[in-house]
Amino acid sequence: MAKRSAALLPFRLRDGAAEVLLVHPGGPLWAKRDEGAWSLPKGEYTEEEDALAAARREFTEETGFTASGDFLPLGSVTQKGGKVVTAWAIRFDADPALLRPHTIRVAWPPKSGRMLEIPEVDRAAWFGLDAARRALLPAQVPFIDRLAVLPAKT
Repeated sequence: MAKRSAALLPFRLRDGAAEVLLVHPGGPLWAKRDEGAWSLPKGEYTEEEDALAAARREFTEETGFTASGDFLPLGSVTQKGGKVVTAWAIRFDADPALLRPHTIRVAWPPKSGRMLEIPEVDRAAWFGLDAARRALLPAQVPFIDRLAVLPAKT
């Protein structure tokens, strides 16, 4: 069975236009990557877990923020490696400078046996929808398109 991740896509309206909060993965592998490297805050969950509960948990782990309110389903996408990501939009506002992600330990360089502690994400930023399409991992772009047509965002 493919790995599964659950995600939240926080959005806000500024001067009548939607903006979304995206995160950039932490660690040396992603340090010099920008366009096409950003992501929705997300994380894996098990078959026994509720996907929305997992999305909320992972959002808090990756950002330090807590989201509540009306979660709008955005469906699922399959990423290049086969992972299925299911997401919900949520009207939310926060200052990215207050980002407080959890840290994880990874082997770096890969297979070296040397462990490095890194933040799950190294930064967050608000993007207009067109800029978000360029910033996001390509497989996650459909979430922006789905958000753009939701009547609840207007």
